[in-house]
Amino acid sequence: MGNPLWLIARRSFADGWPRLTATLLAALGSVALIAGSLQFALRAQEAVASADASEYHRADVLVQGGTDVPDDPNASPDGRIRLDLVASRPGVAAVAGDAAVAVTAAGPGGRAITASAEGGTLLRPWVADPRLNPYRLEAGRAPAADGEVAVVEHLSRTGGLDVGDTLTLTLPRETRRVTVAGVVSVQGRGAVAAGDLVLAPPETVRRAAVLPPGVWRTVWVKAGPGVSAERLRDDLARHLEGTATVRTATSVRDAQAAAAAGEGASVAGVIGMLALVAIFVGLFVVANTFGALVRQRTRRLALLGAIGATPRQIHRLIRLEALVLGALAAVGGTAAGFPLSALLIRLFARDGFDVSAAGPQFGAVALAAPVAAGIGVTQLAAWRAARRAAGVPPVQALRSTAAETPGRRLPRLLGASALLVGACFWWAVAVAVRADDPPGPDRTFGVALMIVFGAVLAVPALAVLAPFFVAPLGGPVGRIGTLVGGETGRLARAAVTRSPRRVSSAASSLMLGVALVSSVALITVSVQDRFREAGREVMAAEHAIAATSRTAEGAPAPLSRDVAALAAGAPGVSRAVALTQTEAELVSPPARTEDGEAPEPSTFLVSGAEQEGLPDVLRLGGRPPALRTGEIALASTAMEQFGLRRGQEIVVRGPQGRVALTVAAAYHDPSHVFAEQALVSAATMDRLDPNAETRAVLVRGGSPDALAGAVAAVPGARVLDRDAYVHAASDTLTRPLRATYTFAGMALLLALFGMATTVSLGVAERTREFGLLGAVGATSGQIRSIVRWEAAAVVVLGTALGLAIATGTLALLHVTSGSSFLRPDPPWWLFPLVAAGAAAATLATSALPARRAAAVPVLEAATTE
Repeated sequence: MGNPLWLIARRSFADGWPRLTATLLAALGSVALIAGSLQFALRAQEAVASADASEYHRADVLVQGGTDVPDDPNASPDGRIRLDLVASRPGVAAVAGDAAVAVTAAGPGGRAITASAEGGTLLRPWVADPRLNPYRLEAGRAPAADGEVAVVEHLSRTGGLDVGDTLTLTLPRETRRVTVAGVVSVQGRGAVAAGDLVLAPPETVRRAAVLPPGVWRTVWVKAGPGVSAERLRDDLARHLEGTATVRTATSVRDAQAAAAAGEGASVAGVIGMLALVAIFVGLFVVANTFGALVRQRTRRLALLGAIGATPRQIHRLIRLEALVLGALAAVGGTAAGFPLSALLIRLFARDGFDVSAAGPQFGAVALAAPVAAGIGVTQLAAWRAARRAAGVPPVQALRSTAAETPGRRLPRLLGASALLVGACFWWAVAVAVRADDPPGPDRTFGVALMIVFGAVLAVPALAVLAPFFVAPLGGPVGRIGTLVGGETGRLARAAVTRSPRRVSSAASSLMLGVALVSSVALITVSVQDRFREAGREVMAAEHAIAATSRTAEGAPAPLSRDVAALAAGAPGVSRAVALTQTEAELVSPPARTEDGEAPEPSTFLVSGAEQEGLPDVLRLGGRPPALRTGEIALASTAMEQFGLRRGQEIVVRGPQGRVALTVAAAYHDPSHVFAEQALVSAATMDRLDPNAETRAVLVRGGSPDALAGAVAAVPGARVLDRDAYVHAASDTLTRPLRATYTFAGMALLLALFGMATTVSLGVAERTREFGLLGAVGATSGQIRSIVRWEAAAVVVLGTALGLAIATGTLALLHVTSGSSFLRPDPPWWLFPLVAAGAAAATLATSALPARRAAAVPVLEAATTE
């Protein structure tokens, strides 16, 4: 760039720093949102994928009871193995028995301790043999007696536990208080791939796992001198053929690492999709502010053209400003992303997803990507503004008002049409998927994603068309203003219709904010209302006992099985039924496949309950009969998915191994809360999984006070009435939606800031106009009123377009997914609430510009450009 133009650029920065600062802050907020989202995604991926810390790193061979899935090293053992059968074999130097029991740990204050990332908290045996022991004591000593445990560092840090403190463990069948004897790490990490570990003496764990003496789920083996792991594996596999699965510890560690890496990538992908919203909002906001900045400087740019500056030089001037602003915003936004990610981590940890085990990320992706995004976003946002600036005719320098030149309608209509065609393409694909694919969660998620893609394209399309809506929507506001405010309303109406691009620019930012908030609110309200409606329909019990703490998935933490007996003994209680749950895999008949492909494992959730009192607490659709031992009832959707029928014999694989069952009935649980996929009796559940988690105890009769007294000794147990329990259960099922609240809230703040910046720049653009109004006798109150009535036009336009996008998105989701949980019948109060919020936000953001407009001196108006 030539030296004179560089001097002009420096002068432009010096004279216009307040305007540039507003644009800089908008860009900085966009980059901060991008950097914070990316930093959180990377830390979540690191926390989930911390599988290089393995409890198996000192073992050479693992012998797992059962032989059901020999090709899946990640499968939990589904059988048992006697320790002496392995210890007596040649080449075996050392052995240790292992079993894992899922528990809930609560600190001294009774509050449950959230496990690391998406893992759980497992009770495992302490390994005394130093040849196999993977745990390094960081404080205290090894647990030596029943009632003593050692915990990993993450659990100690998160729960505020020190050596000697009391830890409460909720086991599947009882609640126990134990003493922390030591704190350990595993390969320098505070947790393992499975989550947090509580280590107890082997006999304590064996009894908790309901195993006979000398029998374990897994046996860790150390090979003797000169014996390779592969050779020992082959020898043990031949000796134990038909009773156990034998693998090298290395293969299991590799499988752990691959699975954890996949989970980490999945988590990062989901959060990355939310981060794309940040990029979209940032691009939208910065584009609006740059456009307003260029409009404000129309006369100066025209004068540059009049004195000989070429369009290319003006274009490069604007791009240079965008580059400098983008670089500053990128550096500041990247730095601001660290505290923003810390806020996200605290918010998600409260909801059961704790990634604090991973520290801040300083790699190339964490630092370079936000910087590149910041510069890229500002350059893309300035592209259209730079083209417009280069096209300002020199005659524009002679104009003394801020009136807009008539825009070309055809290019605007063509651009909007192209965007709408893209949106309709995604919506058409969603409809086609809805017609061809069978119902299922994958289809619902897929079509929802396509609808969102279409909505993302529809937002800029409406923004491009927004100037055409200013007159029909802003005109009535101006007429109301004329009736209420007289001359000020008429002037406001004239200003709105004279400058549709300025009004639509501010309205577009508001439209984006309203669309984001309204879409999330409409979907959440619809889903929660349906869950609660169906839950009240199914639940016949008057009370439910559940845990106050939550698992990593957001569900209430399991209770111990003895809570049902405690509740049954309370005065006035006629029924107390424990609802247990485990996961099983359909082994036979195998899943149906197409084109001879290998079938994918068909897993489903099995709920267990005492059958005698079940009709007193649950009203399931189809009224399944009382199930006998060895029978299973399937939800009608599961029956269709697996291609099963009544009376058919099936084989399922649970934590206890293979179990043959008879399909006795089909039923329907519209709430998806109590028995979503399958139902068995309590006796059958003991055959599948004697340590199945107790999700809740449903109670008929009794009083809340009597029940609370009966379970007072159970840490974290609370008594809820029907509505409160259904409400809590529905919150669990809508937890994935709540992950979008934080991102939508930050994006909303950024959109509102962009709107405030655009309004402020619009007022500064009209300095001469407001000064002249004051010169001809307009009072400060009248000038403020003009700005407020223009803001009212922004509210009407932005709110109407934003609500149209939100309601259209929900209607399309309902049509394409076929889900009754996405109903396009929002509550009546939501629309006036959103409109009132938009009005309050707009009036608040326009208050300062209105005061500034009213204070413009006449002499300043005469000297302004």
